[in-house]
Amino acid sequence: MSEGAALHLKGRVLAGPEDVRDEFWVVGGRVTFQRPTGIRDLTTVEGWILPGLVDAHCHVGLDAHGPVDAGTAEKQALTDRDAGTLLIRDAGSPSDTRWIDDRADLPRIIRAGRHIARTRRYIRNYAHEIEPEDLVAYVAQEARRGDGWVKLVGDWIDRSTGDLESCWPRGEVEAAITEAHRLGARVTAHCFAEDSLAPLVEAGIDCVEHATGLTEDTIPLFAERGVAIVPTLVNIGTFPRLAAGGEAKFPRWADHMRRLHTRRYDTVRAAYDAGVPIFAGTDAGGSLAHGLIAEEVAELRKAGLPAVAALSATTWGAREWLGRPGLTEGAPADLVVYEADPREDVRVLAAPRRVVLRGRVVG
Repeated sequence: MSEGAALHLKGRVLAGPEDVRDEFWVVGGRVTFQRPTGIRDLTTVEGWILPGLVDAHCHVGLDAHGPVDAGTAEKQALTDRDAGTLLIRDAGSPSDTRWIDDRADLPRIIRAGRHIARTRRYIRNYAHEIEPEDLVAYVAQEARRGDGWVKLVGDWIDRSTGDLESCWPRGEVEAAITEAHRLGARVTAHCFAEDSLAPLVEAGIDCVEHATGLTEDTIPLFAERGVAIVPTLVNIGTFPRLAAGGEAKFPRWADHMRRLHTRRYDTVRAAYDAGVPIFAGTDAGGSLAHGLIAEEVAELRKAGLPAVAALSATTWGAREWLGRPGLTEGAPADLVVYEADPREDVRVLAAPRRVVLRGRVVG
């Protein structure tokens, strides 16, 4: 946008779940609710306006086989941007994507460093694969490399039992989380199974990804401790296919995965009803495509979250949780414009009318 130019956003500005305004302006790439003066070039954009969407579990720089080149990572980020995702919590990647921070046309990324997993207990080429005695050192390393988050693999299939099993002893994981917190980082963990959850929460973890193993016994613990979950329901939808592919070798695991899939919506709704913080994430970048945030929000609605809660999981609430501003005075102008009210039908999110990033119309 040239010097002396500005955007005028008008219609219905959904600045918060209870904060609906008629208009605002973008001057110098930032939001203002004060009518500017001396503007020579004013472009008006009308519609239903939300803060840029958040994908709280996404992997830029990663595909099903491991790290990807910069050109592929760029395409991933652009796909997310064009879907309205302007803030990504990258929940583990072996690629160095710091160059994205210098690109004004790409989403902002909050990195969790590289996954930390037990030896031969995760997807090949994804993680640091270590043993428990090295957990504290690797958590400290990734806390320093990331943007305030560290990602553990909390459970995975154990070939000796043929089912999902926890990866870390309680003492080591508690020490590692304590060290991450000392360094100013929060810790999250991939967890599918039931038994891995309580020890992680009791050890002080801040968030759990997927959390398909939540039960009536562990949901109150999450609620009491304020531990968030990112259900990644579009990913959980792949469980039957995964189970079919591994059933011949690991029938116990396959049956377990199917059961977790069957009760996925009930699990998420029970967590919401108990007051567990829930945020939207797609798990894009492994075997899933990018640009699926609208589908994930629609899945949260299927699970029984009210429309405003499902929207908050990818807008106001998610940004607050990650420490990033929304549509507030002086904030960077990252926003999405829609034809209709997403509170009436969240499927509107699948068709952005305009995407504005750092104050510039990019889509």
